[in-house]
Amino acid sequence: MDDVTLLDENGTAIGSLPKSDVHTTDTPLHLAFSCHLLNERGQVLLTRRSLAKKTWPGVWTNSFCGHPRPGEAIADAVHRRAHEELGARVVDLRPALPDYRYRAVDASGIVENEVCPVYVARLDGDLSPRPDEVAEWAWADAADIAAAVAGTPFAFSPWLVEQLPLLRESGAL
Repeated sequence: MDDVTLLDENGTAIGSLPKSDVHTTDTPLHLAFSCHLLNERGQVLLTRRSLAKKTWPGVWTNSFCGHPRPGEAIADAVHRRAHEELGARVVDLRPALPDYRYRAVDASGIVENEVCPVYVARLDGDLSPRPDEVAEWAWADAADIAAAVAGTPFAFSPWLVEQLPLLRESGAL
């Protein structure tokens, strides 16, 4: 199990804990990232979280997320998690929402409390998602995703619901 980097309110690293100890009903602020993958047609990869996930199992979300290991550059963590979670290689990685932060509580009471820079990248090759991470996946146009999120926000992760309009306004998607 990987460790995650704990942060103070200013975003400064103040220590680390095993990932298994972080996501609780009293989750400390910690560092994470989100990534949205695009294909050659400009469509966005949505993934449905595995039913085995501790937080928000079964909801549709961005392409993949993760936590940099203590001392690991976020870009390196994005590449690592793309391979671990999706069996994928990504290129053209760029920050889209570098200052994104959120806090959300799922139905079980587990809290997400993250400084979570958001990236956009392009898929290079095929996908081979791990079933313990991803139940389903689909490519869709950003406008279609926005319409689905607007009509059924409860079917999507809270971070996707918040990130999507910001990404569209910025021109990243």
